Amino acid sequence: MYATAHIIHLLMAVVFIGTVFFEVVMLEGIRGRVQERALVLVEDALGARLRRIMPWVILLLFGSGLFMALRYSGALAAPGESAFALQLSVKVLLAFSVLGHFTTAMTLIRRGTLNARRNRIIHYSVFGHVVLIAVLAKT
Repeated sequence: MYATAHIIHLLMAVVFIGTVFFEVVMLEGIRGRVQERALVLVEDALGARLRRIMPWVILLLFGSGLFMALRYSGALAAPGESAFALQLSVKVLLAFSVLGHFTTAMTLIRRGTLNARRNRIIHYSVFGHVVLIAVLAKT
């Protein structure tokens, strides 16, 4: 079961990080080069698609991550005991921060108060978080 959870976690992380990368680096990179109306249409269509897919990605990502964390509950209970325990604890904290960002964004969307500035701040923050998580996962 652990191997299956690990593969699901890896694949969902690729989807999530790839999506954030695309939004932050690619879409922001073409802003100003494409007519604003065209970009708005793309962002609206992309946003609608992501709002249907990303909750499932997040569910599978966190579900598999929590399942895998059970194996390391001792390390998570004592983050100061080893470098591994500290790194794992920081990854978990960053992951829950990302979840908080995602929840905040979804709430703001539902309330109709997610403006361009808030959206950009959330995206850049999440991008920084997922880059740190990926680096920690590989060190």
